[in-house]
Amino acid sequence: MKRRDFITLLGSAAAAWPLAARAQQGERIRRIGVLQAISESDPEAHLRKAAFVGGLQKLGWTEGTHVTIDYRWAGADADRIRLYATEITGMRPDVIWTSGALPLLPLKRATRTIPIVFTQVYDPVGSGFVASLTRPGGNITGFTLGEFSMGGKILEVLKEVAPQVNRVAVILNLEQPPHVAMWRSIEATAPSFGVRLAHEPNGGLIVLPGPITIAHRELITALAARHRLPAAYAFRFFVTGGGLLSYGIDSADQSRQAAGYVDRILKGEKPGDLPVQQPTKFELVINLKTAKALGIEVPPTLLARADEVIE
Repeated sequence: MKRRDFITLLGSAAAAWPLAARAQQGERIRRIGVLQAISESDPEAHLRKAAFVGGLQKLGWTEGTHVTIDYRWAGADADRIRLYATEITGMRPDVIWTSGALPLLPLKRATRTIPIVFTQVYDPVGSGFVASLTRPGGNITGFTLGEFSMGGKILEVLKEVAPQVNRVAVILNLEQPPHVAMWRSIEATAPSFGVRLAHEPNGGLIVLPGPITIAHRELITALAARHRLPAAYAFRFFVTGGGLLSYGIDSADQSRQAAGYVDRILKGEKPGDLPVQQPTKFELVINLKTAKALGIEVPPTLLARADEVIE
């Protein structure tokens, strides 16, 4: 190669390098807001966060390089949830991820433009969060816990495990619209199983999912054990912590799915065009140690149907 050609080539390369560097530096770092109603110190919070961030990484979004994630953990405090909803929408992120109806409601009131992806919400159509499952419209979409009828299904499973139960108390939060509807579902289903609902904790117990019941799950499961109450829950972690049984979704899996919708929105898709996804699998988890302590012999047919049995 002639010296003149080499200098020309070197000059061209030198000119190209800064352009490439400037192009890379010019890529806008996207901003994701995260509002979770549980405490940051809760082990469940770590599982959700790891699943969500891991899902983003698999799709090419690395925190600190391609995206900035602003986390707000409200610790089951309704006032703090409302405060954080205002705060996080004020940051004008590209998209927000949240879990549960309690934080979704103030987020919906705070913005009609910032895309919101939710997880762990019962019947978002009936709760007024989206227009329909197939075409949500607006700025909200996500992944449900199922229909309101899930309340009746949880009662059915509880009755299978403990057929002697004829009165059931339900722990719920009246500030969450889905809880009211689930209560009605349980109430409508109860007579067919020879069960009547009671406000006093006698016979059996159903604990509906929400930030408050999740935050106080150790106390709830301990009190259920102390008063010898067969109790049913919606999440596995209640059962690993000593609860009798759960019937519901894998919360970490939904967090990974939420990352997929966040990815699609960051790439230009509109949340109103992304259908709300219904669960395709529900996990039945039974704690045999707790059943034995309560004097309950779990039917073999139910054990055979269980996705996990804790001994």
